[in-house]
Amino acid sequence: MITALIQSELPRLTASLRKVGEHVLADPAALAQTSAADLGRRTGTSQATVTRFCQALGLDSYQALLLELAKEQGQFAHDHFTRGPSAQGRPLGPDIGPDDTLDQVIDVIAHADAQALRATVERLDREALERAARALVKARRIDVYGVGQSGILAREAEARLFGIGCQARDWSEVHAAETSASLLTPADAALALSHSGSTREVLGPLRLAAERGATTIAITSAPRSPVAQAASIHLTSASGETSFRHGGFGTRHSVLLIIDCLYARVAQLSYDRATASIALTAHIREEHTTRPRRRAQ
Repeated sequence: MITALIQSELPRLTASLRKVGEHVLADPAALAQTSAADLGRRTGTSQATVTRFCQALGLDSYQALLLELAKEQGQFAHDHFTRGPSAQGRPLGPDIGPDDTLDQVIDVIAHADAQALRATVERLDREALERAARALVKARRIDVYGVGQSGILAREAEARLFGIGCQARDWSEVHAAETSASLLTPADAALALSHSGSTREVLGPLRLAAERGATTIAITSAPRSPVAQAASIHLTSASGETSFRHGGFGTRHSVLLIIDCLYARVAQLSYDRATASIALTAHIREEHTTRPRRRAQ
């Protein structure tokens, strides 16, 4: 969704561009009746600044921004989520109020995640995903970098890839990550996860991996971020932020969607290896499953 992209890009924008972005986020629907010149005046900037703001988002023009906002507003209205009788049928937003019922809290979370997943699918670069999958298939070794919330997702990526025969390992400790990155070769690959795209502990090993000639892949919500720019392949996630779920907490499901798409495509492209690996390890879960005891007769 375009508003999620604006939100993620705000910290990296200049002060004047940030003013435009904050004004857009304050009332996206109002822009339908606002020209680029009017928006410049209302934000104390200029029409040229509004144009630069649009370009910073990867859009060609202000009209393209209006089109993206209209599509998002249309989808928002189509979802038919409300906050219940106490909210008098207001459209469901990302905020959870102190008086909301449990059902309303569940609806807010489900709606935010559904929007994030939809936006991720819309923004997902198929060609980049294909290149990333093929690089992982042929990689001799695969490093996975991530810390904090992204570290949890890095372990998920490692588990998926390792389970289908890829020599993948996640590194959440920066010294170990940089040591491993320094030992990579052009026959290897590195996958970096960072919601903001600015995490130093992820950027450092990723740059080292690139210097060693490894194929570098990044999953972030910020295409213009340092981590995204340092990678040879970038995949963009969307955020499903709500009250109490900011930053990496809000983007978790969309990153998992990308990881699952990569995993499935890698398994498909290395079908024999993947199926053999799954078959060879299938007994493990069975052996560690506790069965209910039979009652004495």
